[in-house]
This record gives sequence, structure tokens and C-alpha cells, in this order.
Amino acid sequence: MSSRLAGYLVATSVALTVACAGPSLAQDAEPEVTLRFQHFVSPLSANPSHFMGPWAEAIEEQSGGRIAVEIYPFMQLGGAAPSQYDLIRDGAIDGGWVIPGYQPGRFPEAEALELPFMTTKSGEEASRAAWRFTQEFLMDDFADVHVIAAHMHGRGLIHVDGPAIQEIADLEGLRLRGPSRPATLLLERLGATPVGMPVPAFPEALARGVVDGGVITWEMSPSLRLDELVQSHTDVAGDRSLYNLYFIWAMNREVYEGLPEDLRAVIDANSGMMASAWAGRAHDIGDADGRAAMAAAGNQIATLSEDVTEEIRALGEDVTQAWIDDVSARGLDGAALVEAARRYVAEEAGTGTVPLTD
Repeated sequence: MSSRLAGYLVATSVALTVACAGPSLAQDAEPEVTLRFQHFVSPLSANPSHFMGPWAEAIEEQSGGRIAVEIYPFMQLGGAAPSQYDLIRDGAIDGGWVIPGYQPGRFPEAEALELPFMTTKSGEEASRAAWRFTQEFLMDDFADVHVIAAHMHGRGLIHVDGPAIQEIADLEGLRLRGPSRPATLLLERLGATPVGMPVPAFPEALARGVVDGGVITWEMSPSLRLDELVQSHTDVAGDRSLYNLYFIWAMNREVYEGLPEDLRAVIDANSGMMASAWAGRAHDIGDADGRAAMAAAGNQIATLSEDVTEEIRALGEDVTQAWIDDVSARGLDGAALVEAARRYVAEEAGTGTVPLTD
């Protein structure tokens, strides 16, 4: 076994031990309702630390201890990350974190938010736009669950087990992990060999040499041990993210509707725009921490030149037009979806509250 793979397995075991230390609350009185939520990443990563955990605490406190929320990382309640939506819908779990893009083609309208250079580099700003877009276009798609929040992450970067990317030609032939259909389409257009995989599979794929790198955020870098598994991290120039990823935080509909009215009100008070912005802000906090950790490890951190960024942006426009043509052929108004996503992003630009570090 390679030292990198062994280190990854040890780190995962340690994080799992921390996660299993107990549920998120200790109440004196027995709760009336216990909600079991599940996600697929380390409990030490940004969203669980800065959104999921505090959200659970808020629900417990505001319900006077009548609701207990247990948060299970690493898919401990069963299933795989791509099946999370169905697990919630079918009642196998009460709620959880979903990346609709892990099921390519199932929720095509959501992909408009994931297109190249669509969002700013602020997860909070992008998430405010995502909630508005979700309200207009996606609630029917998610009608069989109860959506609490819809959000995006912060900037997406290229992480490579090799020197930082300087030109598009440097991507030629690299096997790079992509999280969604728009991301893999862009990687392919850039000359890389995209390998679609959910985030839990990424570090082991790196450790085994299955991929040469991938696109992911700063905030996930420490929990995935990218300080050891890659050598460089490359961002595009400007205020727009190379790509982004759309998430929902959702509950089983029957469980939500079965709550007493006053307890539903507690969930509602921690839902919608405020929860979406909160989730996005968690990623921005994590991005600052993740970048600092990679810098402290001595990894190479680079930003592409304006000229190279413009070349990539042009290829990204090709991807966007191809996406519009594809979804329009399936009966959707692709151009209208892109226009609406761009409008919401533009209107929410500047609303972020966490300073971004370049």
C-alpha cells in the first residue's frame, strides 16, 4: 500500500471516530421528534462545521428541545452519495445534503447554475441567487421532498498532482475529477480527460493514481488531504468562478408535514433565503481556511493570467451554448434558464459578507 493511500485511510478513520462520538445534542428532556440527517463528507469540513451543525443546534434550541437533530457524516445511515435524494424521498433518512448533479440528466434545469463562469466566487452570493432560481424553476422538480435550502459553494479550482496550470495546453490529457455534467463538459473542452465521481471517491482516486487531479473548492481541500495528495492549486482570474455546484438541504416531505404546526414553524424559520445564504457563507469561511492550509503546506498556489482566463471563458461559452441546445432539444427553454441564472447572480453580486482571499 502506498504511503499516500495509507495516510488517507488513517485520516478517514480518525474523522469517522470523531463523527461517531455522538449525536449533535444532549437534552435533559426526551425530545418529541428525532430527525436523522445524513451527508457524505467529513464532519470537519466547512458545511457540516459552519452550517449543518449550527443549523441543527438552532432547531433544537428554538424548539425548546422538542426536536433533536442527529447529523451523520460519511453516509453512515447507508447508501451512496448519488442516491441521497432518493433516500430522503423514500424515507430511509429524514433529511440530508443532496447534489442533484450526481445524477446527470435527472435535474437538468439546475445545471444552469453550474455552467462555466456563471457565479461569482462568493458562495454566499451564489447561494442567494440559487435560492431565487430554485423558487422560480426547480420546486416542481423537487416536489417529492421538502427543500429547506438551495445553495452553491465558493470558487472552484483546478488541483493537480504536478505543477500549477499556466496554459490551456497544460491540461491536455490530464485525468481530472469532475463533479457534474457541466464541469466534465468544460474539462473535456479544455483537453483534459474528465472522470466523473462524487467527492468521497476523490482522495482515494488521487492516492491510487486513478486521476491526476480534479476540480473542487478550497474548503474541501484540508478534509480531503489535498496538501499531501496534490502539488498545486490553480484559479482563474477575475471575480467569476470557473465552475460551481448546486446543492439542496432537504427533508422527507411526509416527515416535515407530519410535524406539529409549531415545530414546522421552527423548521420554516431556519429555511429559505436565510438558510441558503448561511450554507453558502459556510463555504466562504471554509475557503479562507482551506487556502491557508494549502499555503502552509507549501503547495503551489497560482492564478491564471487574464489572457488565458479569457481563452477558457470563450470555451466555457461554447459549453454553455451546447448545453442550451441540448436541454432545448429536450423541451426546456435553455436560453431562458441561462438568462435567469445570470440575472439573479448579477443582482446578488456584492451581497457576500465573508471577505474573499485571492
